Amino acid sequence: MLEKWIGVLLLLLVGTFTNGLGAFVGVNIGTDVSDLPSETEMVAILKAHQITHVRLYVADAHMLRALSDSGIEVILGVTNEEVLGIGESPSAAAAWVNKNVAAYLPSTNITAIAVGSEVLTQIPHASPVLVSAMNYLHKALVATNLNFQVKVSTPQSMDVIPKAFPPSTATFDPSWNSTVFQILQFLKNTNSYYMLNAYPYYGYTKGDGIFPIDYALFQPLPSVKQIVDPNTLFHYNSMFDAMVDATYYSIQALNFTGISVVVTESGWPWLGGSNEPDANAENAETYINNLIRRVLNDSGPPSHPTFPINTYIYELFNEDKRPGPVSEKNWGVLFTNGSAVYPLTLSSSYPSGNSSGIFCVAKTDADPDKLQDGLNWACGQGQADCTLIQQGHGCYLPDTLVNHASYAYNDYYQRMRSVGGTCDFDGTAKTTTVDPSYGSCKFSGSSNSSTIGGLSPISAIAPSSPVGGWSSNLKVSKLQYIILAAFLPLFLF
Repeated sequence: MLEKWIGVLLLLLVGTFTNGLGAFVGVNIGTDVSDLPSETEMVAILKAHQITHVRLYVADAHMLRALSDSGIEVILGVTNEEVLGIGESPSAAAAWVNKNVAAYLPSTNITAIAVGSEVLTQIPHASPVLVSAMNYLHKALVATNLNFQVKVSTPQSMDVIPKAFPPSTATFDPSWNSTVFQILQFLKNTNSYYMLNAYPYYGYTKGDGIFPIDYALFQPLPSVKQIVDPNTLFHYNSMFDAMVDATYYSIQALNFTGISVVVTESGWPWLGGSNEPDANAENAETYINNLIRRVLNDSGPPSHPTFPINTYIYELFNEDKRPGPVSEKNWGVLFTNGSAVYPLTLSSSYPSGNSSGIFCVAKTDADPDKLQDGLNWACGQGQADCTLIQQGHGCYLPDTLVNHASYAYNDYYQRMRSVGGTCDFDGTAKTTTVDPSYGSCKFSGSSNSSTIGGLSPISAIAPSSPVGGWSSNLKVSKLQYIILAAFLPLFLF
């Protein structure tokens, strides 16, 4: 027993002394997946990609055991189906904590309990007992001396804030005021934080064209299209920041301050149906990379600039068993073999070795024949150095046309841009500010002095048959590339 509490104390001390290290990016793990890896394989994927914060929707004993001694911080979910029972019975709450939390601490680093998922809007019939469930779980943590290690909160969607812009006038839906007030009072009393699910994808696609897509994707806006709150004159460079600030103002409208906002879900689907044109790999790549860049700059939204926005990406794997439209099944950043759905560069500083920080890469949806022509031209007449994409060299894998074309296009662009070289290649290329380097493969123009890693696309979004002199069959059989470098959390109290 003494060893157990010493372990908890050490976890608390780690939280205390690493509190100033900055914001972190975590990931959600859903399990509606046909070929879900085993729990030990999932933890191996998390470790291989240096993912240090996860949110589990279900308290699965096998997964909690697999996470033991990994150091990975865990938000543990109470399912919506469990909320009613726990909210009506202190003994049920105590049993849940003893079974799913106390039994695994300190070896499994559980730091928070997320009570339900968007309860107010998804299962409103359970809202009368939501705060009771939170209170009962907290009291069970107090009884086991775990209340300083494990915080209790409840994730809510932006739907509880019916008019989020301008942020300064945002308020919670009045019909939920009583429940939300009780939630905020609980968070304040227990030194916990507000859990927000923020999806600019939905804000844009359901916004009837009010805001440009660049605003949703963290892309620069022209001066004539700047998004400004008319009351505060704060400029909002992204819909994400506006959503977070709308939440802070809504909290303030109920006379609460000092409650931090953590984004427990945010992402962008990389594939959609014919009526979902904005759900595509290019937008998903842009959103996720820019989201990570934004979170890791350690700043808050305009109204709370010193409050970093810790964020959990939705989600690790594509949940192909989920009902609904095509997009609902395609939010994952990794396939279940651990390789990336689209190129990712997750680093703490996003350095660049060229003055503009611009790279030239192949479009993932480009015509394969045009890509092959572009690759042949770049490596031939264009005089790009294509040595590293030959078999046996550092950028040969993954062996896909998109990957090889990206390397060649960029090498040509970096060499020739100053004398008029462009990034077009018959419409198969695009510029990006995200360094496409990954693992030991360093693209021209990359300083790589502090880049922590990147992931390259796998053959699922590249040609499926050999083209030219290269085979498009992916030959990577192990988890080679780093996905995430994050910091210890700000919210261990």
